[in-house]
Amino acid sequence: MKLLTLNCHSWQEDQQLEKIKVLAETIKENQYDVIALQEVSQHIKAPYVDGLIRKDNYALALIEELRKLNVEDYQFTWDFSHLGYDVYEEGLAILTRHEIKEEYSFFITKSHNQNYWKTRKIVGVNILYQNRPISFYSCHLGWWEDDEEPFKYQAESLISRIQKDKSFFLMGDFNSSAFVRDEGYDFLISHGIHDTYNLAEEKDSGVTVKGKIAGWDENKQDLRIDLILTNQTIQPKYSRAIFNGTNKPVISDHYGVETEYHD
Repeated sequence: MKLLTLNCHSWQEDQQLEKIKVLAETIKENQYDVIALQEVSQHIKAPYVDGLIRKDNYALALIEELRKLNVEDYQFTWDFSHLGYDVYEEGLAILTRHEIKEEYSFFITKSHNQNYWKTRKIVGVNILYQNRPISFYSCHLGWWEDDEEPFKYQAESLISRIQKDKSFFLMGDFNSSAFVRDEGYDFLISHGIHDTYNLAEEKDSGVTVKGKIAGWDENKQDLRIDLILTNQTIQPKYSRAIFNGTNKPVISDHYGVETEYHD
């Protein structure tokens, strides 16, 4: 199984449409089974085309670009988390080549007010893979030291919702560096959750953010905050950053993470 996670920083990028094409071409090349995307936005004034989906939804634009490449087998689910930059409904999405058996969407913050930018949701799907149900969640959490919406509360809310799953993957932007001890990353790992980066046979530095980006305005350190986590004791062939200028062009203020494993 091949997995990809990426914080898209959607509609905030220069040459955004060209960068969507790069993402679509990479998906066609690698044939990921499941793709988790964060900061998947749509403009509040764009017309609706399907349920909650507006015409300029980033995930929809990606699906349309895949179709131009004759890649027809991906479906997606998306939901709106909070208002971003005053004019975008910012959400999360999951794309998969497999039949979706169940979809999930739930708040993990104290606030459920979607006009408040710290409100967070999780979007997930359950699929059958080799006749085995597996749940995948696209995650975008807040910050450890945030007094209003602390990471710990969000992580506890998330963990309480996924306990029903025999097999799950948490994929996304966790806003807590794996290089820092006794904060959000260690809190997650302490709950029996494994980092596929640590389990992988081959790996790079794992860095997914370099320097200052949105949400890390004073950052000067390399960060590993984009992760693929699981409750399974698997041994991936590799874990590596992608869209980092070395492994594919940069298309966001975050690098992506890809991994592959075999049962």
